Amino acid sequence: MSLNPKDEGKFNDLCNKTYKEQGIWFLNAYWNKFAEKEAQNIFDYVQKMGELDQEKKAAGSQLDELNAHRFLEKCDKTLTVVTLRQKLQAAGIDKNTKRKYIPLTHFLVIHYNVNPSELANASQGDNQEEVERAQQLLEQAQTACTEAQRTAEAARQAQAELEAAKRELKAQEDAFNNRTAELQAKSTQGGAVQMNKAKNELAQHLSSDPLPLRKAKITNEAAVKKAEKASAAAEAALADATRKLQEAEAYLQEVSSRSGSAKGALWWIDKELQEAKKYLPKSRGGTERK
Repeated sequence: MSLNPKDEGKFNDLCNKTYKEQGIWFLNAYWNKFAEKEAQNIFDYVQKMGELDQEKKAAGSQLDELNAHRFLEKCDKTLTVVTLRQKLQAAGIDKNTKRKYIPLTHFLVIHYNVNPSELANASQGDNQEEVERAQQLLEQAQTACTEAQRTAEAARQAQAELEAAKRELKAQEDAFNNRTAELQAKSTQGGAVQMNKAKNELAQHLSSDPLPLRKAKITNEAAVKKAEKASAAAEAALADATRKLQEAEAYLQEVSSRSGSAKGALWWIDKELQEAKKYLPKSRGGTERK
């Protein structure tokens, strides 16, 4: 179970990959043996390390001792950083006792008790071109979903501005109409002088163009146009995201139905596709968020 010295270079290269890449490598290596049942756990380990990586987040590959301790507290209470290092050294992996960082692969090797040399040399599949294409389609779909979320939020904000503009316009129209009704009543009541004065004021009032009302009308017209434009952009972005998700999902299903050994990578792509679908409305094939 020890790391063969001739495999140290390959093993270290694996440890320098991102958390996601390390996770996928592990899944591909042991999919048929046990990893298929552990796929969700390994996915969660990757997400947790990315969350705890204060500097590089998901683009990182290893945690410092403090955050490695936090990771182990949540993911494997039977291990501590000290015991993990002891087991790694016994397996010929971590000979540097001054090392301050722990890659995901170090944890996976000890947690699942696998041969580090076997892992370093594990085949990653004979369908890499198809996997890369599926990954590319996934990334395009994810980008489209992000844009759909952005435009949907912009449309919501534009609609809120329109509702506020409508309320202000109504308030100004009510104020104008109330003043009209008040002057109309005065023009038919009281003495001749008072009625004539009220009639003159009414005529001036009806022919006027009060600034607050004029401003409210202009603001409302602008808000209507902005809301219409934002709604159209959101609908177009949603349609694009839906189309790209469907395209990615169809290609993934096609590739998965063929023979090939990169099962872990395909599972991961499908997992991220399902995550992306949570941000679409159910009417467009979206799934419920938990």
